[in-house]
Amino acid sequence: MIHEVIIENQGYLNISKLCELAGVSRSGYYSYENREKNKDINPKEIQDKKDFELILEVYKRKEIKKGARTITMILAHDGHPMNLKKVRRLMKKFGLFCPIRKPKPYKQMLKAIEESTVAPNLLERKFREYGPRVVLLTDITYLYYGKHLKCYLSSIKDAYTKEILAYVVSITLEEDFVLETINRLIDNHKSELKTDSLIHSDQGTHYKAILFQELLKNYNLRQSMSRKANCWDNAPKESFFGHMKDEINLDNCETFDDVVKVIDDYMYYYNNERPQWGLAKLTPKEYYEYSITGVYPLKKS
Repeated sequence: MIHEVIIENQGYLNISKLCELAGVSRSGYYSYENREKNKDINPKEIQDKKDFELILEVYKRKEIKKGARTITMILAHDGHPMNLKKVRRLMKKFGLFCPIRKPKPYKQMLKAIEESTVAPNLLERKFREYGPRVVLLTDITYLYYGKHLKCYLSSIKDAYTKEILAYVVSITLEEDFVLETINRLIDNHKSELKTDSLIHSDQGTHYKAILFQELLKNYNLRQSMSRKANCWDNAPKESFFGHMKDEINLDNCETFDDVVKVIDDYMYYYNNERPQWGLAKLTPKEYYEYSITGVYPLKKS
């Protein structure tokens, strides 16, 4: 920068001498001075400062740090629409940065575990080709009751006999009630299961959980999963839930215990009293006996 020279005895700025010493013209010097003086009153600079003040006010609001996208949306909501690129430019220009949240190591680990715990689709929709107690289908559904209340039903269905072998109604979606469904299957039907019996499900979180998969291994059950977002790979189980919801009425249930009673009654009815055309007009329980003995049960007259 050119410095002004004060001539002691004369008491004024000797611009000509200064320009001569610096080797610049007087017009060049004055042009430079004008640019420096007008820098702070440049319309673009003034507008940038005003816009940045709006950005800074939003950024500091409630002492919650915000990124450019959030600031842009809040500005528009406040009646001060501003282009996202402009917000980013001004934040960079005036040194305003929002800390970038780094990926948490445990989330990356969980994602890797989840990807590694998807079981292959061993079933391939061969639902009734292997006889009873080989293909066991499991799933979870919602049950609505009372005034906007909700609970959950986990069940296991024999794809060959269509019998419900185990079920648990739960007020929450915690993992334990899915594990309990497997435990009830073993408690009630362990002697009937085959060496190649498999549990087939969708790719829900419960079925990809380590505890669930370890439990299947402990009981020597193979695991199979539907392809991602493919409901047809577990269609018979989906069909059961659909028919059940058509046939039961939970409108009068005011408590969770009321729902459990309705489900208990329906499961008994479905397995023991409800004949199905595709099961030689037998109930699921009767069809199982028929499939292992070859003796068609005699109906009461």
